[in-house]
Amino acid sequence: MDLGDCYRLLGLRSGASFADIKSSYRRLVQQYHPDMNPNDEKAKDKFIALTEAYRFLQTVVPSEEIALKPNIPSNSVSSYTEVKAQSPATATSVMPHPPTLEDIEQRLKWKTYEQLQRFLQEKRFPQAIALVEALAARLPEDIEVRQWQAIAYQIWGRALIAAKQLPKARIYLKKAVKTDPHNKALLNEVQLDFQRLGHKF
Repeated sequence: MDLGDCYRLLGLRSGASFADIKSSYRRLVQQYHPDMNPNDEKAKDKFIALTEAYRFLQTVVPSEEIALKPNIPSNSVSSYTEVKAQSPATATSVMPHPPTLEDIEQRLKWKTYEQLQRFLQEKRFPQAIALVEALAARLPEDIEVRQWQAIAYQIWGRALIAAKQLPKARIYLKKAVKTDPHNKALLNEVQLDFQRLGHKF
């Protein structure tokens, strides 16, 4: 799921604060907790999805506490007065820096990669394709994301060959090469896949 899906799942608009995310998550997991809904598979799936969405948002949405509070030891009042007495240049080094947009994008990228791996291992290919295409749309210049997208297309193409859905398999194998045309190893593998289909690439 992408960032927008996570917000929607928690019933929030994109850009909601960390406090709102936390509050909504706590309310919804109580509602859908398996202990409250025994033998209800839909509730269990919703609970899992909510937890995944919350964990994902935790990695990309800075907590207000982290972003706004100085790094002050809780057991030392004198430490706080020392921080206040320092020159502005020195004091800023004590303050944690809020994550930059680039930091957030990188965390999003690698969290999405982990989810992509899970989808592929579980053979949830349509979800994997949708996930990696959304990431590629968000990070169009990222070479690694383009490689992941091409590999996801190829894996889906091979699964379609096994399922005897040959026209669709050809489409995804061609998309794999078009997405990452300079990857010689991928090109060789796709050519072998086309040989299995009885066609030339």
